[in-house]
Amino acid sequence: MYQYTTRGVCSRQISFELQDGKIHNCQFAGGCNGNLKGICKLVEGMDARQVIALLKGNTCGPKPTSCPDQLATALEQALAEENQ
Repeated sequence: MYQYTTRGVCSRQISFELQDGKIHNCQFAGGCNGNLKGICKLVEGMDARQVIALLKGNTCGPKPTSCPDQLATALEQALAEENQ
């Protein structure tokens, strides 16, 4: 289980598992509950690299990041750790 502390967004933390490069059991702590549950359902079983490509760079209002962008960052970090 990977846990990532978010920066610059309403959610506080993202947790997920990676199995063979696929995302499972994604959960956000805090943030827009319904929207983040929806994102987690949509990414379940998806390839992490594909999700990064889709979500990286998304912003939330005037913020330079968003919860989906933070998920992409968390996935990048997790993949880098797995490849060490």
